[in-house]
Amino acid sequence: MSETHTNAPRPRRRRRPYRLAAALLVLLGLAGYYIVQNESTGGDGAPHCTVVAGPGGGAGGSYSMNLEQARYASTIAAVGSSKKMSERAVTIAMATAMQESALRNLDHGDRDSLGLFQQRPSQGWGTPAQIMDPVYSAGIFYDRLLEDAPNYETMPLTEAAQEVQRSGFPEAYAKHEPDAILLAAAFTGRAPGALSCSGPLPRETGDAERVKAELVKVFGTGLAPKAGPPASPARTAAAPPDASEVTLSVTGKDRRVPADLRRGWELANWTVAHAAELGVQRVSYDGKAWIAGKNKGRWIDKAPGTSGDGDARNAGPDDVRIFVAPLNR
Repeated sequence: MSETHTNAPRPRRRRRPYRLAAALLVLLGLAGYYIVQNESTGGDGAPHCTVVAGPGGGAGGSYSMNLEQARYASTIAAVGSSKKMSERAVTIAMATAMQESALRNLDHGDRDSLGLFQQRPSQGWGTPAQIMDPVYSAGIFYDRLLEDAPNYETMPLTEAAQEVQRSGFPEAYAKHEPDAILLAAAFTGRAPGALSCSGPLPRETGDAERVKAELVKVFGTGLAPKAGPPASPARTAAAPPDASEVTLSVTGKDRRVPADLRRGWELANWTVAHAAELGVQRVSYDGKAWIAGKNKGRWIDKAPGTSGDGDARNAGPDDVRIFVAPLNR
């Protein structure tokens, strides 16, 4: 006769409904995130920037990157411009940073390597703080390029980069050359309208003085940007009364000098790449406008001087106009 165990463990209750509910909440959260991202970027998914081959911008193709990478790529090109370096030099620098850091400002690396170009303090590249400053690190890369590879214009990209970097994998730079050509063409202004940056809307309050300071830091004191007057509320319903502008002159004081369209597009594209960081809501140049969160980040064609939509912030080829305003949403 078998014993009856009255203290046998009870069968577990099934918790499937709870698991289903938790999974449903996760899916709803992901859907909400997607909707917010889609709306904040003009219906084009997560925030990112894309460069497409424009006139003279290469054989074709496109290159996509996140906003952080776009900021660093635009800074590498801007520092090259401030040093009067050629587009070929910018292409070499761009390909090098793409290989060394994937266009990220890394605070770590092999041994004591740091930054966009993985430069080493122990090898005389500067202090860690200096190397982590993208403007400094790009500048010293160009200095070493001139010193170590003076014939860089006619050298294969891999050889020119290797003269500066002394990498253990010198051939690795070659695979980035086509994309580096695209980025250099866009960020040096040779391919107008090639850059688009979708969202997000500015996360910080726009400050005209901060925009001016950053432009001077990257492009040099010769840029001399000026702040425009507060924007009139009548210009556009989206602009708060205390909105302000920064104007960058492309022709200088002598308006009889033809506008340097390449220079203008270089300034405009750098500003677009930094728009979310600096609270920029709009950039206008050469009859086109970029508006944060609109048109999937692409430039909109608008004839200079037209104001049918109540927006007088258009700009011709003489000036790049940057619109910044306090967050008012």
